[in-house]
Amino acid sequence: MARVLSNMLFKGFRSMEYSRTTASASGSFLQHGMRFSTSVPNDPDTHDDFKPTNKLENSEITLKDIVEQDVKDNHVMIYMKGDPEQPRCGFSSLAVRVLSEYRVPIHSRNILEDPELKNAVKAFSMWPTFPQIFINGEFIGGSDIILNMHQNGELKEKLKKTSSD
Repeated sequence: MARVLSNMLFKGFRSMEYSRTTASASGSFLQHGMRFSTSVPNDPDTHDDFKPTNKLENSEITLKDIVEQDVKDNHVMIYMKGDPEQPRCGFSSLAVRVLSEYRVPIHSRNILEDPELKNAVKAFSMWPTFPQIFINGEFIGGSDIILNMHQNGELKEKLKKTSSD
């Protein structure tokens, strides 16, 4: 009986894979029998807590200002996928492991939480990939560069300046 039910479910899910996607002019589309929306709801019944917001919208602070402040205020700043306790990418994980060897405070921002921040960091450093590591206000590079600096002793020298401040 269980096998028959699981086969029925499996076949049902399998047939859904081949169902068509239907788009409408309003910014919503129908896929697998479910309606998805790609537009911001203008429904007056939608509570403000559920509407998308931009936290910097009513502020004089720009994302560029935030990145500049992060880099200036933190001796070791890493923009990464995830955070040092739970990296979400192998390169970010490698960078954190290498920096952790020196037991210096690592400050970070998770670029996966804010695509606009990700773009602001790319524009600030003129570097397209992540993680991006800044030490003493200077853009160093990504995990490959940090690893290379670690292996040849340059990173130890650069981080000595951090601990002496």
